[in-house]
Amino acid sequence: MRMEHSSWLQVQEYFKRKDTVLLPIGSTENHGSHMALGTDMLVPDYIAGEIDKELDILITPATPFGAADHHAAFPGSLSIGVDGLYMVLSRVCGDLFRYGARKFIFLNGHGGNSPALSRVGLELNQKGGLSAQLNWWTVAGELNPAWKGGHAAGEETAAMMAIWPQDVHMEDLMEFTPCDLGPGLGFVHGGTVDFEGISIPVVRSTEKFSQAGWYGKDHPKTATPEWGKEMLKATTDYFIRFIRTFEKVPL
Repeated sequence: MRMEHSSWLQVQEYFKRKDTVLLPIGSTENHGSHMALGTDMLVPDYIAGEIDKELDILITPATPFGAADHHAAFPGSLSIGVDGLYMVLSRVCGDLFRYGARKFIFLNGHGGNSPALSRVGLELNQKGGLSAQLNWWTVAGELNPAWKGGHAAGEETAAMMAIWPQDVHMEDLMEFTPCDLGPGLGFVHGGTVDFEGISIPVVRSTEKFSQAGWYGKDHPKTATPEWGKEMLKATTDYFIRFIRTFEKVPL
């Protein structure tokens, strides 16, 4: 049940029956030179649509802005920061709580959003609610290690090839050359470096370690629509099973 296509009366009737809400949360940010800025919103919104076909669950409009300050050097990246996202979601969830929502499922497309989601979730729990974060790209990698990927690399590129192929421009792909922090401090991931075999968090803006805007061991060139379709279906099916179980949790 998509909220943007529902009337207030329909929403009122829903909350007489159910207390669970699904909130797709995204970001508008750099996804390499080859992929759309809205990837982190488009994928969760697609998954939400597939869930809507199977479950009786209220789904809010997808949030297009997130905490993406680290992508600011790439034109088109728009960030409301952790505090901004917290303020938006705390107000939205507060309204939903007032209408009858008690179980909140954040269908998340961007890792930078997690601190705000955790803060909102804790506050909801403290007043009698419960929340869960479904980070689609992480869950996909858990379901099948071959799908695990970096940022705007093979995993996300495959997902977009499957659902929005017109937004993938492989002809514009720039190669990624990892930029180490210094001798003995090699690049591992967006916010970590390797020291003596152990990953240490070192926060850097994306352009400091990737001029291309993407990074990861799963090269975008390995992506295929078939990979994306299989991955998104498996991930969606898992989420459906989770939601059915989560809805039964007593409060």
